[in-house]
Amino acid sequence: MYFYLKNLTPTQQVGALFVIVFGLLLLASAMAFMLSLREYTDEALAERRRKDLKSINGVIRTSWLMVLVFWIGWISGDWVALTLFGLVSFFALREFLTLSPTRLGDHRSLVLAFFVVLPVQYWLVGSGHFDMFAVFIPVYVFLALPLVSALANDPLRFLERNAKLQWGIMVCIYGMSHVPALLMLKFPGYDNKNAFMVFFLVLVVQICMVTQHFASRRLQRPPVAPAISQSFNWRSWGIGMAVASLCGALLAGITPWVPGTAFAFSFIACLAGSMGHFVMKALKRDRGIPSWGAEGRSTTGAGGLLDRVDALCFAAPVFFHSARWYFDL
Repeated sequence: MYFYLKNLTPTQQVGALFVIVFGLLLLASAMAFMLSLREYTDEALAERRRKDLKSINGVIRTSWLMVLVFWIGWISGDWVALTLFGLVSFFALREFLTLSPTRLGDHRSLVLAFFVVLPVQYWLVGSGHFDMFAVFIPVYVFLALPLVSALANDPLRFLERNAKLQWGIMVCIYGMSHVPALLMLKFPGYDNKNAFMVFFLVLVVQICMVTQHFASRRLQRPPVAPAISQSFNWRSWGIGMAVASLCGALLAGITPWVPGTAFAFSFIACLAGSMGHFVMKALKRDRGIPSWGAEGRSTTGAGGLLDRVDALCFAAPVFFHSARWYFDL
């Protein structure tokens, strides 16, 4: 597969991936629909199957969303892709903060986060200021936000409130902005193919999470940290990592790497993504909520978006900076 994909022109690679990916998604959607029509005589079994099917449909919807974002970005150009991912950041942060209580003294900081930090971060990405883009939020914004909050003259739970906002900005804006940043890097001998790097990252992380999810349900192993996640165990995690990394190696033909290097970068991205997803589960338990969207519907209208992209928010910065270091960009 490596030599087959490598020898195709960029247009042929786009066509091949379009057929493969959308074909698989259509097949998965059709299978989920057929399963929804099945009837069970045992009510307890039927309830379990309905929960499983709801989870499967959530994964399929997320896959459709991320793939559609990729194709729209590919067709429309870099700035459209930046706008789309900026909207994802906006709704994800809105979802995060809606389910986290705020006070009147936080309003200035919230305005700063949504209407200054977010657009400036994506502008830095689009203009190629990678050094400033890498430190703008963790240095300048993290120093400015507590100052703005202190000027509001509200010291009650000051540290907790600012830490919560900083954490949301770090995950939803800083992490997500590294996905379209891949479009702006100049990889040697890889002209006009950067969208494939975005596709590669999204696909391997999604494969890892989906495989881990189904392996956990199949194996029924004791969870590593039951107070945080009933489904996370080392066996299913290892299976997800192995399957996604092998898929990454098979897709090396659309990357600037050979299969061994593509395997390593897939492993790095999936490691960061799966551990980040686990951390976000701990945050949800701290807030006392099972998911960022209530009963499958987000309180912000984003459809439980953060539940679906949290792994990517952690994987993208690690993948991006590892690629920059590898190519010395």
